[in-house]
Amino acid sequence: MDPFKKFFAQRMQPTHAQTNGETKHKLDPLHVAACALLLELAHADDVFTEDERNHVHAILMRHFSLDYDTAQELMKLAEDERRKSVDVYQFANLVRTSYDVGQKTLLAEIMWGLILTDGEIARHESYMLRKIANLLDLEPGYLSKARAAAAAKLGGSET
Repeated sequence: MDPFKKFFAQRMQPTHAQTNGETKHKLDPLHVAACALLLELAHADDVFTEDERNHVHAILMRHFSLDYDTAQELMKLAEDERRKSVDVYQFANLVRTSYDVGQKTLLAEIMWGLILTDGEIARHESYMLRKIANLLDLEPGYLSKARAAAAAKLGGSET
């Protein structure tokens, strides 16, 4: 087994808890890794705003088909793992080896959308996004397209 997948399998076992006869969603280690990357980016400027938190939560619900509570649980687990981690490499490597170029480009677009949520691009955010994109083996051209697409979805300029 790939050492990174083994790490995630050991540290982030999916939950199968049952509550009142309902089975909760499993928390996929790949989802945890992608969420941790988003959270790392959101914290890059040392300010994690409520708008950013809501944006990440909405992304998780929409892109991973999660209900409200499961998305909250995923964010909490990813935040815990992000804080314990020395760097983003382990998260980026799992995503890099699991996502195809289209999925990586969509993730980059989501990341640009997160950065643009507060209306300005902090130097640390831009640096962190380029670092993550590099770890994902995402070429600069894809990153530029992702930025333009995110700006267009937010209805305007790229700040």
